Amino acid sequence: MEKSAHAYHGRSRPMTLECINPEDLPRPETYTQVVVAKGTRLVFVSGQEPEDVHGRLVGRGDLSIQARQVFANLGRALVAAGARPEQVARITIYVVDYRRDEQLPIIERARVELFGDHKAADVVVGVAALSPGYLIEVDAIAIIDDAA
Repeated sequence: MEKSAHAYHGRSRPMTLECINPEDLPRPETYTQVVVAKGTRLVFVSGQEPEDVHGRLVGRGDLSIQARQVFANLGRALVAAGARPEQVARITIYVVDYRRDEQLPIIERARVELFGDHKAADVVVGVAALSPGYLIEVDAIAIIDDAA
């Protein structure tokens, strides 16, 4: 069983998240099968849409641009809550007319820009529609250790 925990950048404190990939489950490239949260505060981030700061759609018809925007917005929302990407325990990704083989690599590239090698638990949900012109939305749950 592969386990990893995320350190506090040189500090000697308990780990907030323990990421586990059991040997008897497929080993995912960009997420973790099980995340054990050990922190003391939960942060719930609403679905982030591909919008600029003025609420205008970014990248109409372009999943790559929209995916980068939603993950950038997620990063900004985490900062506002005092959280870091490596403290995210789970994300949900909603994709219009989801086609895994075609769209997942695009989404994963945008995801790595925010999360680097951190692999939160996730689910990708294909949906019939979001707001008109919107192709992707991402929400998150993060765990913060007050001692951090």
